[in-house]
Amino acid sequence: MTIDKEQIIANLREVYDPEISTNVYDLGLIYDIDIDEKESAVNITATLTSAFCPFADQIVESIEKAGYAKNVLTVNVEITFTPPFTMDMVPQETKDIMGW
Repeated sequence: MTIDKEQIIANLREVYDPEISTNVYDLGLIYDIDIDEKESAVNITATLTSAFCPFADQIVESIEKAGYAKNVLTVNVEITFTPPFTMDMVPQETKDIMGW
């Protein structure tokens, strides 16, 4: 059974950073989405805007839930701060929409 990466991305676009009001995917917080179809697993590598983000637990939980697309049995979310998030990681299209 195949796992649709585009569906996972669409799900991630529904996960918002409450402090910035932009979704985690378009904000550049998702570093990698690795799909293991043999194991029906998804591994998401992400970061947060700050290591001290007061909404970290909520955001990570929401990212995990977003990984559960059709045919996915397991989702693992790895949070990393390497490289640390900077405004340079935000895609230009998102900056334009936000007026940055």
